[in-house]
Amino acid sequence: MSEENTPRGMLTMRTSAMPADANAAGDIFGGWVMSQMDLACGIRAAERAKGRVVTAAVREMSFAKPVKIGDVLCVYTDIVRVGRSSITLRVESWAQRYLSDVMELVTHAEFVMVALDANGRPTPVPAEE
Repeated sequence: MSEENTPRGMLTMRTSAMPADANAAGDIFGGWVMSQMDLACGIRAAERAKGRVVTAAVREMSFAKPVKIGDVLCVYTDIVRVGRSSITLRVESWAQRYLSDVMELVTHAEFVMVALDANGRPTPVPAEE
């Protein structure tokens, strides 16, 4: 895990937590947070793969703090491994608390994305330029 107040990786996505994403107590659903992390991984992995990618696995997801309505969810991605057709990313979600500069780590996980060809079959990830 990164330092308690320092995100690790590239800021890949920011989005506001809205009332429709929350339960009756005002906490944002974990599934919504996870879907934002999946979107961010898809963006970063597709850029690296120069093409289509899909989620193959999510590992070691852990929720540390809640996200509240009005918070800005900031998703950071870090490519930690590139295989033949897979890209493994460490993902951290941080909540920028409503109308403040306070940032808190709310969850982290490891996502494995797989590059696909036009027929939907795994394809090699190109070498870095």
